[in-house]
Amino acid sequence: LTGVLDDCLCDIESIDDFNTFKIFPKIQKLQERDYFRYYKVNLKRPCPFWADDGHCSIKDCHVEPCPESKIPVGIKAGSSNKYSKAANNSKELEDCEQANKLGAVNSTLSNQSKEAFIDWARYDDSQDHFCELDDERSPDAQYVDLLLNPERYTGYKGPSAWRVWNSIYEENCFKPRSVYRPLNPLAPSRGGLGSVCHFSWTGLCLEKRVFYKLISGLHASINLHLCANYLLEETWGKPRWGPNVKEFTRRFDPAETKGEGPRRLKNLYFLYLIELRALSKVAPYFERAVVDLYTGNGHEDAESKALLLDIFRDTKSFHMHFDEKSMFAGDKKGAKSLKEEFRLHFKNISRIMDCVGCDKCRLWGKLQTQGLGTALKILFSEKEIQSLPENSPSKGFQLTRQEIVALVNAFGR
Repeated sequence: LTGVLDDCLCDIESIDDFNTFKIFPKIQKLQERDYFRYYKVNLKRPCPFWADDGHCSIKDCHVEPCPESKIPVGIKAGSSNKYSKAANNSKELEDCEQANKLGAVNSTLSNQSKEAFIDWARYDDSQDHFCELDDERSPDAQYVDLLLNPERYTGYKGPSAWRVWNSIYEENCFKPRSVYRPLNPLAPSRGGLGSVCHFSWTGLCLEKRVFYKLISGLHASINLHLCANYLLEETWGKPRWGPNVKEFTRRFDPAETKGEGPRRLKNLYFLYLIELRALSKVAPYFERAVVDLYTGNGHEDAESKALLLDIFRDTKSFHMHFDEKSMFAGDKKGAKSLKEEFRLHFKNISRIMDCVGCDKCRLWGKLQTQGLGTALKILFSEKEIQSLPENSPSKGFQLTRQEIVALVNAFGR
């Protein structure tokens, strides 16, 4: 890919250089820190749109939950009065780790992390605009260590997976007019699975083009990670994961996708620009002394915040940001109506993630959708962020820990 992206004044080569040499090494380090590696998620929420297809039975999709008695109390506590240090010992933690097979979502935590979660829960102040958030107090919500559960190909595919994306694109996405665009493999097809016509953007305003590109970019990101971390072979119970060039070609090569592959990848760059812009805009929120990436370990917390502020400095140094001021800039009534439509469409997409039948896919789908939703919330809250009080918690604009973790990890993806 080369050249300038549509709807912005940025070229692909500049993004590659900026990301490779400045952002990626730092964001990778940040994702490894305790504050950012644990994400609380409810993988048992029912699909709100259609009868459950049944969960993926492949072991790499499957979650083998630990027995209730063996889950560290700090994870399931939610309030300090349920916490007891005597409730766990290292033997139980080892048993719990053994119970989670390779590839399954591993919800075990290190001993030193348990206490921090209680304090994290106190820090959170739930306020959301673009996403349907999981209720963290639900007995089904659990902390997941993202480093132990990498996003990769699990074997989840077919009608169930297609149905999710079909619903996102066809029912919840502003999309370009197209003559022919079957996503459903069960529908009559003239060009094979997932084949797409050339889009016509005629009559589609900037805001709707942006929305479509963001969802397409998110789809491309997920597909790229499946291709890059693919189950290549499994011998004697020892799977080998790695890049699958054939799968990448099938999803992105112009010849295999009727010319659409490069456009999908360009939309990934566009998604990167939107989330990069959100990081640069939210910097003042974190630069205040009152905001702390709190884990209970003072030294680690200070290092994490220093690294995050360093990344913010880099994002501000980028000279070709997407200009979100060009969005929703028409007459006030029309702009307000379109913004609300934008928000409701995206909220619906976050709910569709509860229809994903593979738990690991659901985990990463929910996290990346929430990360993008948080980025949009930031971009539409510029005035509130600029007027934040320096030395007291903010009322006008607030991010929960879940939103912060999702934003950083989605951008890291």
